[in-house]
Amino acid sequence: MDALQLALPAIVFIVFVALAFDFINGLHDAANSIATVVSTRVLSPKLAVLWAAFFNFIAFLFFGLHVATTIGTGLVDPLVMDPAVILAALIGAIGWNLITWYLGLPSSSSHALVGGIAGAGIAKAGFGAIIASGFTKTAVAIVLSPGIGLLLALLLMLVVSWVLRRAAPFTVDRQFRHLQLVSAALYSLGHGGNDAQKTMGIIAVLLFSQGMLGDTFYVPFWVIITCQAAMGLGTMMGGWRIVRTMGSRITDLKPYQGFCAETAGAITLFGATWLGIPVSTTHTITGAIVGVGSARRTSAVRWGLAGRIVWAWVLTIPASGIVAALSYLLVAGLLRP
Repeated sequence: MDALQLALPAIVFIVFVALAFDFINGLHDAANSIATVVSTRVLSPKLAVLWAAFFNFIAFLFFGLHVATTIGTGLVDPLVMDPAVILAALIGAIGWNLITWYLGLPSSSSHALVGGIAGAGIAKAGFGAIIASGFTKTAVAIVLSPGIGLLLALLLMLVVSWVLRRAAPFTVDRQFRHLQLVSAALYSLGHGGNDAQKTMGIIAVLLFSQGMLGDTFYVPFWVIITCQAAMGLGTMMGGWRIVRTMGSRITDLKPYQGFCAETAGAITLFGATWLGIPVSTTHTITGAIVGVGSARRTSAVRWGLAGRIVWAWVLTIPASGIVAALSYLLVAGLLRP
């Protein structure tokens, strides 16, 4: 587990790759933030991505850096996390993200990165490099986040339907068109707060491994701002293939349903971020959309498509881990002086 010391240009290159992952994360997960507000026609696609990108960027003002700490020091032994492991993990995550983006599948960027870190760490130091508590927390979140999103969305749908049972459809539609702007903003805050921190953790542990942070792991402010900006820019570019899948192909949405889905997703993300859990924003919003669809009737959900999405989730960690492990074997040789 000897430390690999790199020259400054090599460190800058790996930081650039990490920011590229952050940008692709925003591009890939743009649909999570805007699919519902676009599909209900509350905002046009262009306005929706600007709305989401703004709240992605300012998310650091509202959350601590617990997720960044989990990614940087809570999944793999920090002594193992040298530049070769970090670069290989990023290659694994980016590769899987691009494959699923091309196929239009809303897989998890979060768990692609987690799988990449695990695969590269195991390739270097074996299974003993894995920190069991951090991976257990993340694994539990894989199972619970879509379920929590689904149950919260279903509960919100029942409450809203009962409260507005005598209201005219036109009035309900008009009111929730305004409220959905708020729920979309909250969800984008949760997305920016949880997902951008993953790249912050990667860059911070890279700097820490090179002795640039001293003896204590922390996330420098310039890393925070840069990561939030990269994710915001990625969101502005949009991910239209996945927007179509998330916004209309799983189930058809009305403004009050979009509000319930986004609010349920935001609550789940806020809780996970405060607990330091790198939860999947994709899992969360998909579960919430399925929840609002099934509140009407189970046949309103296109379960075949939902099944394909679940398979993409199941494959994400092992697939990105394998790519990262193979990448480590190549990268370690290239980075050795």
